[in-house]
Amino acid sequence: MSHQSALIADDIESYLKEHENKDLLRFITCGSVDDGKSTLIGRLLHDSKMIYEDQLAAITQASKTSGTTGDAVDLALLVDGLQSEREQGITIDVAYRFFSTDKRKFIIADTPGHEQYTRNMATGASTASLAVILIDARYGVQTQTRRHSFIADLLGIQHLVIAINKMDLVEFSEARYDEIVAQYQEVAAKLHAPDIRFIPLSALNGDNVVDASQHTPWYRDASGAPGATLLQLLESVEITHDQNLSDLRFPVQYVNRPNLDFRGYCGTLAAGILRPGQAVKALPSGKTSSVERIVTYDGDLDVAYPGQAITLTLKDEIDISRGDWLVGGDAEVPLVVGFEADIVWMHDTALEPGKLYDLKLATRDLAGKVTAIDYQIDVNTLEHRHAEHLDLNSIARCSVELTAPVPVDDYRKSPGTGSFIVIDRLTNVTVGAGMIHQPTDSETPYEYRAHDSKANVVWNRTSVTQAMREQLNGHAGKCIWFTGLSGSGKSTLANALEIELNRRGYHTMLLDGDNVRHGLCKDLGMGEEDRGENIRRVGEVARLFAEAGIIVITAFISPFRKDRDAVRALFDQDAFIEVHVDTPLDVCEQRDPKGLYQKAREGKIKDFTGIDSPYEPPVHGEIVLKTMSDNEQALISKVVKHVL
Repeated sequence: MSHQSALIADDIESYLKEHENKDLLRFITCGSVDDGKSTLIGRLLHDSKMIYEDQLAAITQASKTSGTTGDAVDLALLVDGLQSEREQGITIDVAYRFFSTDKRKFIIADTPGHEQYTRNMATGASTASLAVILIDARYGVQTQTRRHSFIADLLGIQHLVIAINKMDLVEFSEARYDEIVAQYQEVAAKLHAPDIRFIPLSALNGDNVVDASQHTPWYRDASGAPGATLLQLLESVEITHDQNLSDLRFPVQYVNRPNLDFRGYCGTLAAGILRPGQAVKALPSGKTSSVERIVTYDGDLDVAYPGQAITLTLKDEIDISRGDWLVGGDAEVPLVVGFEADIVWMHDTALEPGKLYDLKLATRDLAGKVTAIDYQIDVNTLEHRHAEHLDLNSIARCSVELTAPVPVDDYRKSPGTGSFIVIDRLTNVTVGAGMIHQPTDSETPYEYRAHDSKANVVWNRTSVTQAMREQLNGHAGKCIWFTGLSGSGKSTLANALEIELNRRGYHTMLLDGDNVRHGLCKDLGMGEEDRGENIRRVGEVARLFAEAGIIVITAFISPFRKDRDAVRALFDQDAFIEVHVDTPLDVCEQRDPKGLYQKAREGKIKDFTGIDSPYEPPVHGEIVLKTMSDNEQALISKVVKHVL
């Protein structure tokens, strides 16, 4: 090889090595029809010198027949590659494009703007770290803007760039830009994305796309420096922290046994950092070992990071199969038979609750079904609606039940192990995709109650769920538990609270201590054991009302903490509100509205709370009402504020 050839070879080697080591940003572009997504991508490729001469010549020719920009080259045709798209002038599928700059490599997914292509946008967003959401400066925030922002947020995209396009058509007005930013902030308030940036641009003319615009001298960052262009944002946005580097997750894809001396577990590291010698645990078996080697085609690694395809060998021979997970040695990951998930339906045949589907979670395949559609999300208004089934492009919060216990994660914490796809068992077609929201406890899930009933019974799951009832009522079911001494004012305040909540349109039910003892608990006396049973029964009734989506208010002395805590355990977190009506004993005895204190002093009533039986005030109650320092209206306002 000549000296010159060797130099060329070295240059190519170094060039390839340089590009191989650049990090990769996957991002999507989305917006309303004709907001200029394809033009923006074309401009990005053109101005960053990522278009070959033959491509430019081809679209220059095509611009004369299919273009929308007059004599100028229509850069949108770079992306709208399908003939049907060109004829309709729209993008109808996800178009992927690759380009690279000196700082970073990029994969762009150009997603369709129409509502009927919601599934296509979800597909493009599923692997993206950033979303560019275009807004036409003439029209501001549209229905599609809210829809695309919601879907991007639902799929866990951390970085949103709100590109206010066609600023040239509003004469680069700073006031119009500020108005649209203010409009979008109302949308942003409902999102989880931690990083939202705004940028004024003109994709057609290239303003603030790759090069800074002279038409927006008012566009500045927080420090007063000129605002970043779109490419500068794409090159500088921090994406390493988006990957979960704390909790180890390695789903096993394949067990490699080429000979008797080697057993390797192949897969892609979904989350965490892995090193030789690290303690690991296999799930669902729970067996533990430690990493011996991290093997790749190019040799062993000292450390592995999320996204790397690797083969692990362990120091101990433990039973591991395809679909199992390797996690940290001391990690506590729940094994569940059910979970709540947001499902995007992707097929013409509707999702049917109760029908058995094949589910693929990470590398594990198993059967499962949607037991209930808690609510469907209107992707245009973000409202929750009742639904019996899911049609194409619909999104809903669903309860999913599996045929075997498996480990799962919350999608927002670990997308690789918190997502799944739904497959039709007959056609083997992927019909849906899901993001796990909340695992259900496999030991005693909320639907299946452990019990010590003397009858031989099993729990019967209802088709109409609590979420569906709450959706119909317009609010969540809760229990507001007033506790305090006899004569403290519990019943008076509970009655006043119910009046106020009814006035505001809330569905309520009041359970009063004396009234309950006329019927439900008329067989119980006032001894400690009977008092405990009285509170147990009331707690069960209160839970039933809460499951019906009703705010149930109770007024009971309920003197013992253990009884109140047992009732609290029946409810989800934040659904039980303990209100201590704190009135001094001497005041209660002075009031004595029913003459009970006098009878207790005379020995006519035994085990009376405050006299010869203790009252245990709440230690961690949600609300304390000081009846001696505030009037009734102020006390009720305090409770209403906490409840609502």
